[in-house]
Amino acid sequence: MKLSDIEFYAMNTAWRRLLQRRFEFPLFCRMGLDVHNRDVLEIGCGSGYGAFLLHTQKPRSYVGLDLMPEQIDLARQNYPGYDFRVQSATDLSGFDSASRDVVVIFGVLHHIPAWRRVLDEITCVLRTGGSLFIEEPRGVELKMFDFIFRWGHPDTDFGLKVFERYCSQQGLHLIQKRWTPLLTMYHWQKGGK
Repeated sequence: MKLSDIEFYAMNTAWRRLLQRRFEFPLFCRMGLDVHNRDVLEIGCGSGYGAFLLHTQKPRSYVGLDLMPEQIDLARQNYPGYDFRVQSATDLSGFDSASRDVVVIFGVLHHIPAWRRVLDEITCVLRTGGSLFIEEPRGVELKMFDFIFRWGHPDTDFGLKVFERYCSQQGLHLIQKRWTPLLTMYHWQKGGK
């Protein structure tokens, strides 16, 4: 799903980058995010700031996907030399099975009506022992943002309990979960305990 105009603007502000740099990325690092010399896939890379942060750890390879050409154009303009692609995360068949060590999602999964399919695809491309770092708002926050800001999130059954149950069914094991006032942060591992 593409972002509404209002949310597109909100996701491309200095405030959003500050939150990602000072709060989200450091918390993921404290939860075990280490992409040094690893193959990384970022789903919903937006204008590329997550890629910039991930590259501070010097990954072996990085690919950032986003469904919105407008976001990918910004990402390529802001961070030339990084691998950004206009692509849906519901079909990752362009990646070899078990080819990624780390998948990172900065609060995008709830935008995708076929979010289960995305998790199926992630499970296929993650290597055994590979990690999924994902942050998502609770349903109450989604409804609040839609009510106040009219962001227009899709009407799906996405919720944290359903999400957690589905991840477990896909062979992902919860390593760590942290609740914050706006987002719940997760570190899942494929085949790990």
